[in-house]
Amino acid sequence: MQNLEDQIRHDWTLAEIEEIYTSPFTTLVFNAQALHRERHQPDEVQGCVLLNIKSGGCPEDCAYCPQSAHYKTGVANEELLDVEETLSAAKRARAQGATRFCMGAAWRDIPTGPLFERVLEMVRGVRELGLEACCTLGMLTDSQATELAEAGLTAYNHNLDTSPEFYDRIITTRTYNERQETLSRVRRAGITVCSGGIIGMGEDRRARWRLLQELATLDPHPESVPINLLVRVAGTPLEGRPPEDPLELVRMIATARILMPAAFVRLSAGRLSLPDEAQALCFLAGANSVFMGDKLLTTSNPEVEADLHLFKRLGLRLQAEPSVHVVGTHGQS
Repeated sequence: MQNLEDQIRHDWTLAEIEEIYTSPFTTLVFNAQALHRERHQPDEVQGCVLLNIKSGGCPEDCAYCPQSAHYKTGVANEELLDVEETLSAAKRARAQGATRFCMGAAWRDIPTGPLFERVLEMVRGVRELGLEACCTLGMLTDSQATELAEAGLTAYNHNLDTSPEFYDRIITTRTYNERQETLSRVRRAGITVCSGGIIGMGEDRRARWRLLQELATLDPHPESVPINLLVRVAGTPLEGRPPEDPLELVRMIATARILMPAAFVRLSAGRLSLPDEAQALCFLAGANSVFMGDKLLTTSNPEVEADLHLFKRLGLRLQAEPSVHVVGTHGQS
């Protein structure tokens, strides 16, 4: 039998990824589930809660995002939440069964001074509650990454979103290289990396394979890979995109599981548009994490009770304890 570590590769070719992704659906899902069972509890899903700690007014022009100041979506430009309000939300998340609490701010770059100090206090408070702490705050400096690590941050989310070739059709205010450099800074600080992308934005299959190739050739792989289905928000340039075939989402998840077998593959935005049967296929394909709660940053999400009912029907259970990763010299989750 192949050693588990021998399954970890960082040299995936586009042709190999195409072959995996386009294989017969039943073969693809079977192979993904077989690998999933070797490294993860097949009947266990991690519950995560995402809180918008600073909403709206973002100077970026990401075509999918209702928080961009470039678009009229009705999302207000609000101040950073206070620490007490954030930790109250974290306590509610823990009571709902979540083991990871994620905090998102609509910034291009993390500000310095009191606002950043407040975020560090939030991170410390979330960790003291026994939860994994994840942040998505935009680009950051090496010193900010180090301070986040020293505060106990588990993971930093910074999605690549799509392929390098399709990227400038979605975003023009930040380069692909800047996203990759952010991930490098996070990794150097000893924080685990959370990075994935979105499908349904008008990209073709080749762009999806290239996104997966970019992620799967990182060394080490991201510990967390969120796969999002576009939520078409009125007022954004992508509001008129046709719905994506749910089976394409299943193929993305299954291929991500095969390419990055040790990662948490997170079934993320867009679940509200999926029937239960499609979500079940995503779990069968290797997804082992979901965002819980009726809202993500600004978009709707299934109610907690609906998720718990689905898990009961599928015989799945929420992960009871945070996953523990010790990375580098600073952070642990």
